[in-house]
Amino acid sequence: MKIRVGFGFDVHQLKEGNEFWIGGINISSAKKGAVGHSDADVLIHAICDALLGAAGMRDIGFHFPDTSAEFKGIDSKVLLARVVALLKKENYTIGNIDCTLVLENPKINPHINFMKETLAPIMNIEANDLGIKATTNEKMGYVGREEGVCAYAVVLINQQFEVKS
Repeated sequence: MKIRVGFGFDVHQLKEGNEFWIGGINISSAKKGAVGHSDADVLIHAICDALLGAAGMRDIGFHFPDTSAEFKGIDSKVLLARVVALLKKENYTIGNIDCTLVLENPKINPHINFMKETLAPIMNIEANDLGIKATTNEKMGYVGREEGVCAYAVVLINQQFEVKS
């Protein structure tokens, strides 16, 4: 068995009137939503980058370019499922994932369990193998001014090798 670690980061601008998709769910109470070619779900994008990076498979932009009409407005859960399929093809399984969201508003804590219940089945992991935390940027920088949102993710993946007799 081979064990690998990956790190992912994503950032999107926020705009009033946009839907706010994060962690695979829509937070309808949000006053601002992320801007992007897809649904702009920073948490899923950071997880995808971490998974792809751990497997040495480049990044989300390589596999799902923002210049492609195919991915315009796509649900990021679809992208995550495709990343998981790419890993499965190379005999990788996901051990665990730890993520941090950085944003001022809305408060994420009430939504974390729903995010975990939404994302874990897509990745074939238990909800307790997915850590999601949130913090503010203490009113500093683009996050503090509520101009953007970002997410970080660290993943552990395992590659199984067939034993030949």
